[in-house]
Amino acid sequence: MSFVISGLPAERFAPLFAMDDAALAARGVVRRTASAKPGFPCRVALQDAEVGETVLLLNYAHQTAETPYRSSYAIYVSQSAVAAWTGENTIPPAMFGRPIALRAFDKDGMLLSAEIARDEALAAAIERQLATPGAAYLHAHNAAHGCFVTRIDRGA
Repeated sequence: MSFVISGLPAERFAPLFAMDDAALAARGVVRRTASAKPGFPCRVALQDAEVGETVLLLNYAHQTAETPYRSSYAIYVSQSAVAAWTGENTIPPAMFGRPIALRAFDKDGMLLSAEIARDEALAAAIERQLATPGAAYLHAHNAAHGCFVTRIDRGA
């Protein structure tokens, strides 16, 4: 089964980088400098920021359906990310080296199934979750910290 993974749109976050720290704080956003790699996975580029890069830590509503599964959580966005990473049947760098929780949702945003996979086992796990009867899309989260990584859709 074909799948497509896409980062979040860069233009959604670009204006935040022009704000000073007080304006960011008023929005619940924190400016940081990446101090380790891995450690600051960008949700636009879907790779870890390089040491020394400016990143923003902010709350992002990734599951907006009006269900008990409505959810938001902290994510990092790197200032150097100018375009969303997109790949068909390809796992982005940010999903390697850490356990990933895959959650299958139906068209109404109700959770149907979930599993945890890592590294080379991810593609097969994604295919299994997309094969769940009624599954419309998947969300991937870092299993340890719970951070949203990306949405995964069926490919063409």
